[in-house]
Amino acid sequence: MKKALLWFTLFSVMLVGCSNPKKDDPIDLPLIDESYEAAEKLMKKAPRLEVDRDKPILVASFVNIDNVQHSSTLGRLISEQIKSRVAQLGYKVIEVKLRDSVFVQKRNGELLLSREILDITQIHDAHAVIVGTYGMIREAQQTYVNAQLIRARDNVILSSYDFTLPLVKIRQQRRY
Repeated sequence: MKKALLWFTLFSVMLVGCSNPKKDDPIDLPLIDESYEAAEKLMKKAPRLEVDRDKPILVASFVNIDNVQHSSTLGRLISEQIKSRVAQLGYKVIEVKLRDSVFVQKRNGELLLSREILDITQIHDAHAVIVGTYGMIREAQQTYVNAQLIRARDNVILSSYDFTLPLVKIRQQRRY
């Protein structure tokens, strides 16, 4: 009886040790925390005289560094979260998706390339723009993100912040 109990206990311990309880857990990406921290650092590092809380700031969709003409869900989420946090910090943030005068591509969000920044910021009377890029490096299993706060009148970078996110495979569920 003791041998059977010992074998049962040993077998149970082996099964628990071989199991992967995190396999079905949702993937915990630090996206919101990282985006909020990026917003806070951008605004804190900017020279005090350069960023006025009462003057409009635009936030563009972050773009793929390998093709700056395209964004993705990731790029749009990062920009939305940064925009949200900058507004929470008390800055005047303009929602360009609600304006007719800015061309918004359906799948790419608000892409602000350097040659367009001056025109768009003048239309919205914005004094600063937050732009960014991201790049996925599979070998490093990381997504690298760069955010910049740019003075609109001359494209001078007032502050910048870099962070990484883990590159994960998200398992797709089959639907029958």
